[in-house]
Amino acid sequence: MAPVLQSSQPWVEKYRPKQVKDVAHQDEVVRVLTNTLETGSCPHMLFYGPPGTGKTTTALAIAHQLFGPEFYKSRVLELNASDDRGINVVRTKIKDFAAVAVGTNQRKSDYPCPPFKIIVLDEADSMTEDAQNALRRTMETYSKVTRFFFICNYVSRIIEPLASRCAKFRFKPLSEEIMSSRISYICKEEGLFLDAEALSTLSSISHGDLRRAITYLQVIPAKAVEALLKACKSGNFDLANKEVNNFVAEGYPASQMLTQLLEAIVEENDISDEQKARISKKLGEADKCLVDGADEYLQLLDVVSNAMKAFSNMPEGFAYES
Repeated sequence: MAPVLQSSQPWVEKYRPKQVKDVAHQDEVVRVLTNTLETGSCPHMLFYGPPGTGKTTTALAIAHQLFGPEFYKSRVLELNASDDRGINVVRTKIKDFAAVAVGTNQRKSDYPCPPFKIIVLDEADSMTEDAQNALRRTMETYSKVTRFFFICNYVSRIIEPLASRCAKFRFKPLSEEIMSSRISYICKEEGLFLDAEALSTLSSISHGDLRRAITYLQVIPAKAVEALLKACKSGNFDLANKEVNNFVAEGYPASQMLTQLLEAIVEENDISDEQKARISKKLGEADKCLVDGADEYLQLLDVVSNAMKAFSNMPEGFAYES
């Protein structure tokens, strides 16, 4: 089976583009920024548009491409302005970071490492007007050693003195075609199957927000596993059988269900070590059978039956009637 921690990382982060050129459906933004990055320098920037369209991803990708993993932590400050939005944050945390000068990288590196730092202010439209006015003076004072990236949904909420100092980039809502293409790629990487109707529905209900679509995609099988585990604990074989049928009908691979079921069981606090050991043993046997080409539905039923016996402390030789 896959390692227990394999799926603990949110897919939104796992599949976040690492380079500007990989950002989906923002061709004009990507073209301009790619040309800018070739010079190794950049102005203050303002990214605005609907949520889930790649604004934060683009800002972080620029920082990574300029500094690389070695200098990223020392050269980049990330703040969520909806939390850190008061004037005191501007006067302390932001000003202290912005005031420190950095030198040109003297060592050989595959990254430009220009002689300035970057402050990324996510959800900047949540900052108070006083904080924005204080930030204006900070930008003027330390513009030689610090660049500011503002990220917001509503550009009208950024005061004009800040907006006028930035290169503005508008991010468009993603089309269903682009959404479906990206979701299909993630499904392929994760071993999932979504039919055309389910894919279209997921793209539609996300309203152009790719982050929301990817989150929905990861949550759906997790809920199915949670329901299956609950059915096993109930001791009702008919209910457990129904959940297995639902899982198979959704088209999710049995191997994925076994992996996520193992993770769920390991994390459960109300299951004894002996019960966890019995169920984990059966999960391992079922996984080996699936690798050898066994029927997925029968293997899932076998796992469910043994899990129910473990939860009820019945001996392994006991058989449920179906």
